Amino acid sequence: MSTQTHRLTITQITDCEHCAVLRISGELDQSCEEYFLGTLATIVDAGRRHLVLDVTALVFCDSRGLNCLLAIRWLLKRLEGKLILAGAGRRLSELLVLTGSTELLPVRRAVGVALLELPEAHRPVWPPPPDPDET
Repeated sequence: MSTQTHRLTITQITDCEHCAVLRISGELDQSCEEYFLGTLATIVDAGRRHLVLDVTALVFCDSRGLNCLLAIRWLLKRLEGKLILAGAGRRLSELLVLTGSTELLPVRRAVGVALLELPEAHRPVWPPPPDPDET
């Protein structure tokens, strides 16, 4: 599943009952916040209380984008879940450090490492099996 707005794409890589791994590509700012929050809220409403966001292809995130990440983190924390970022680039990492958000939004080098922080029963299969439609 992949959805996008003109500057942001959200692709679900894999999921299980309690967790979804999503690739976030493009720019996360004011113009995309409603789309980002709505898309992730739908996934959380479907029962996922842990989200791992692969942000390796996120090329821009400003203070409004950071507020979106913090809002999703707040929602998941209320559900006793977690938000973990995987593969943050230099700019996003600097934004997190400058705003003091590194403890609220943990960053891991890769999705596989991020998934290890979740209870085993709540982790999807990683790496995901090949999609039979793509072969």
